[in-house]
Amino acid sequence: MEVHQIIKRILVTEKSTAAREKSNKYFFEVDRQANKIEISAAVEKLFKVKVADIRIMHVLGKKKRLGRIIGQKSSWKKAIVTLVAGNRIEISEGA
Repeated sequence: MEVHQIIKRILVTEKSTAAREKSNKYFFEVDRQANKIEISAAVEKLFKVKVADIRIMHVLGKKKRLGRIIGQKSSWKKAIVTLVAGNRIEISEGA
């Protein structure tokens, strides 16, 4: 798989911003088929940083209702990547 297929997007939330400032952790939405080794290699190649640790979690899709019809959003995979001290990823938030 190519690195742009593995790393879908960087998640920017209050929780991820606090973790980034406190302990150099970055949150990514990744491909559901990717494993830790592929994610680590993709982050290192894409952002030119050194990865120290990776944690992965599966996020289940929420059930949504529109009138009588009940649907469900897609499930996805989240990766929390800890970088080696001294490395950082530049993220432009907003415009």
